[in-house]
Amino acid sequence: MAKAFNAEQVGSFLRPASVKKARTAFAAGTIDRTRLTEVEDHAILDAIDRQRRVGIDVYSDGEFRRSGFQTDFIKSVEGYVPTNTPVPRIWEGPGGEPEAQGNASVVGSELKRLHRLTEVQTAFIKEHAPGPFKVTVPSPSQFPALGFQPGLTDKVYPTRTDLLWAIADIIKLEMAALADSGVPYIQVDAPRYSYYVDPKWREYLRGLGEDPDQMLDDAVAADKSCVDAAKRDGVITALHVCRGNNQSKWYAEGGYEPIAEKLFGNVGVDRLLLEYDTERAGTFEPLRFVPAGVDVVLGLVSSKVGALESKDDVLRRIDEATKYVPIDRLALSPQCGFASMAAGNLLTEDDQWRKLELVVDVAREVWG
Repeated sequence: MAKAFNAEQVGSFLRPASVKKARTAFAAGTIDRTRLTEVEDHAILDAIDRQRRVGIDVYSDGEFRRSGFQTDFIKSVEGYVPTNTPVPRIWEGPGGEPEAQGNASVVGSELKRLHRLTEVQTAFIKEHAPGPFKVTVPSPSQFPALGFQPGLTDKVYPTRTDLLWAIADIIKLEMAALADSGVPYIQVDAPRYSYYVDPKWREYLRGLGEDPDQMLDDAVAADKSCVDAAKRDGVITALHVCRGNNQSKWYAEGGYEPIAEKLFGNVGVDRLLLEYDTERAGTFEPLRFVPAGVDVVLGLVSSKVGALESKDDVLRRIDEATKYVPIDRLALSPQCGFASMAAGNLLTEDDQWRKLELVVDVAREVWG
């Protein structure tokens, strides 16, 4: 599929104060769902208009109706139960522990789909976006890492692989529904691939009795099954990979080399959105494994820090990447969303929009 967008965004934006305040009030029971939706609607319309003025090529609702990039899945099924067992994390970066990412519950019974993940979100942005828009869904591989508790989950799903495929079956239905409803761009967010590039996390998986290489194969196969479910004429599919993104923290580091051949060559998407803003992501050399016809969106602009990148540095790095992927199959974006969790990264909304303005400015200079 020919490249459609040069100036990209990954999906989530910093939640405006009005949205944060309304979600807090809703949780406390002082406003109802109707009022919360009104506040979210207004904020999304503002964000769409700001994206239009900045000139970004594909629109997002900023994930303003979500408490986190992955939480729609947990809310869409039954089978999760509360737990007091902590999920191991090794967060790096500024400040203390970031907002929890779903480790308050684990899978304790058979997963049953209750409703769609993103139906309400999709309907609103489809109605109001002035151009092409994207909807993001979490990768199936995100959940066994957090939701599998030995002694409990294995009574229903004997292995993490069994749980992975049960989750994939549900996300496949969502991706097919998105494609059938006319969503032009569907993105799978898959940060857990970073487990397979970081030696400390590979060792952690071995300590669980798992083979990291087999888990990588299983994750790619599960994601491909979801991507295949969304294949339609006129629908762009994409995969985003980062190394953790929660209040400007990360949990993994390492270049793409250990996963590039298997992931890039087999997942079956039209576009790969890849974190590349720091040395933690390694070199561009693994891009040699990207198949012909697949576009690479270089995440060269940090969504974690407010300092604005040098335009010349971004241009230089794009030029470096052309050693492995032709310029007409490259694009530019921030390295991740600005608020994978509702708390958001440690920068301001002004910083956020300046980052996107830089993305657009560079993209127009490089690609016209």
